[in-house]
Amino acid sequence: MDLRYDIVVVGGGHAGAEAAAAAARLGCSTLLVTPDLSRIGQMSCNPAIGGVAKGVVAREVDALGGVMGQATDASRIQFRMLNRSKGPAVWSPRAQCDRSRYPVAVRRVLDGVRGLDLLQETVTELIMEGGRAAGVIGRGGVTVYAGAVVVTAGTFLRGRIHVGGEPGVEAGRAGEAASVELARALEGKLEVRRFKTGTPPRVDGRTVAFDRLERQDGDPDEYRFAAYVREPMLAQRPCWITWTGAELKGLVDRNLARSALYGGAISGRGPRYCPSIEDKIVRFPNVARHQIFLEPEGVDTTELYVNGLSTSLPADVQVAFLRTVPGLEEARITRFGYAIEYDYFPPHQLRHTLEVRAVPSLYLAGQVNGTTGYEEAAGQGIIAGINAALAVQGREPLVIRRDQAYLGVLVDDLVTRGVDEPYRLFTSRAEFRLLLRQDNAVRRLGPLARSLGLLATEQAEALGDRLARVERVITWFRDTTVQPAVAGPITAAAGSTKPTAATRAAELVRRPGVDASALAKAAGAPFDPTEESEALAAVEVELRYEGYVQRERERADRLQEQEAFSLAPDLPYAGFRSLRKEAREKLGRIRPNTLGQAGRIPGVSPSDLQNLILEVRRLRRQTVPQG
Repeated sequence: MDLRYDIVVVGGGHAGAEAAAAAARLGCSTLLVTPDLSRIGQMSCNPAIGGVAKGVVAREVDALGGVMGQATDASRIQFRMLNRSKGPAVWSPRAQCDRSRYPVAVRRVLDGVRGLDLLQETVTELIMEGGRAAGVIGRGGVTVYAGAVVVTAGTFLRGRIHVGGEPGVEAGRAGEAASVELARALEGKLEVRRFKTGTPPRVDGRTVAFDRLERQDGDPDEYRFAAYVREPMLAQRPCWITWTGAELKGLVDRNLARSALYGGAISGRGPRYCPSIEDKIVRFPNVARHQIFLEPEGVDTTELYVNGLSTSLPADVQVAFLRTVPGLEEARITRFGYAIEYDYFPPHQLRHTLEVRAVPSLYLAGQVNGTTGYEEAAGQGIIAGINAALAVQGREPLVIRRDQAYLGVLVDDLVTRGVDEPYRLFTSRAEFRLLLRQDNAVRRLGPLARSLGLLATEQAEALGDRLARVERVITWFRDTTVQPAVAGPITAAAGSTKPTAATRAAELVRRPGVDASALAKAAGAPFDPTEESEALAAVEVELRYEGYVQRERERADRLQEQEAFSLAPDLPYAGFRSLRKEAREKLGRIRPNTLGQAGRIPGVSPSDLQNLILEVRRLRRQTVPQG
């Protein structure tokens, strides 16, 4: 059977869901092909969305009309704003989700996207025509022709699960088959390497001694990841904290040879920022204890996710080391932890649109690009889906800058710098953190989404209303004068002196500790502060750090000057003898589009950049026709 679509998306994880929804919303007929339709949006590891930097990405995906924010709100069972002590500029939202309800919400959203079809099938082959990707072939004989193909295969490409030192079993994740045929089909067209990651055991909450644990409740705020749709939200549930000790350390030390991670069964490199308990014990031998979070899997189950005990040790060792953890002495394991090794494609092979340089019309997104995390996958998925659709429609591609969004940082890091371990976003990776905040994600990217056509009519209306409300709040603070009698109690509560004359609200908010919400309420602002928390957070940052924000914007503008210096894709870097050999090799391999991207390639020095400018200008003079 032959099918024809504008876009075919392979894989039903977070990247696949976002890619398919984005392409369809842009008006392309789109088919999402996945081995199991019931597992679209499956949370195969920790059922949580957000965290440091990741929470901003989740909001950016939502601002572009994505699926993740809506599904998170619909399945949220605990919410916390991380980094509150550091000020609103680096606040990071994080939601614990109901593992079973999140994919249900994803499927509900996808079912409502016009022009998007779903097909349960395993893809085994890529169709090539004229050197371009032209579709896929399924194991059951279905052939799908398409203008562009987006592969979001997660950890399924030649995936192999390991528990203990025994040879692993082929699997994409527990209970699902690996994708071997597709891996072989892509192997001949792309450079391939191996990464590894892992999961911890889960336990039955009925067997946990909660009186021995520290309870951690969520924040009372009714915070929402979704800007355009208001989902009904579930009641919050607590998480719990405990610690490992010397006895667990001894058990792990004595059994390292039985670990797949240390016994030689796995050759791939793992994530440095999400280490297994074996990694923690080996790399930090002098640390007396390691923190463990027990996180609920959902409202209809007693199962708990043991965050912090990721492992590939055998089942008997997992049972033994849990017995050493306070509160888990009698806990029963419901699912054992395991490690998984899988193929990925080093992302220097991609353009900033996430199209494969060597295979036009083929786009890659998610863990196949060497990343880790739902949010990073979703972010790549929506960028790949958008660009695949724009290419099919003959429109200009979308390349998000580093000063526009964490999505821009993510893609630029992958393409320009590559990866030597599973990539994870952090705020430290962004040069313009004051510009890229969680509270202004919609203002940064919402208008872009609307101009591209990613938002439905009701979403565009919700965006317009949201932007108008934020502008009204900021304008009130800039234009309103507050009398000393009103401002005095607010400034005193912040440990600041009482103003002696009427003062603009914006000036008062610039004082350390002055609460914008309390000031607006005391001064009789024409809006309800409890309903404008996001706008008030923006006010506090943009007014209190106005000078810093302005300097950051000026730095971003200077970066844009470098980005404006374009580099042709066919530059003969090998012949630029004024550049060092390392710079010539890396520039020739990555082939950056601009001077700014070239400057972010490790091994390319400032002197190389100056010489590159001279070489490019020399070439341009040689190619200018003589009059």
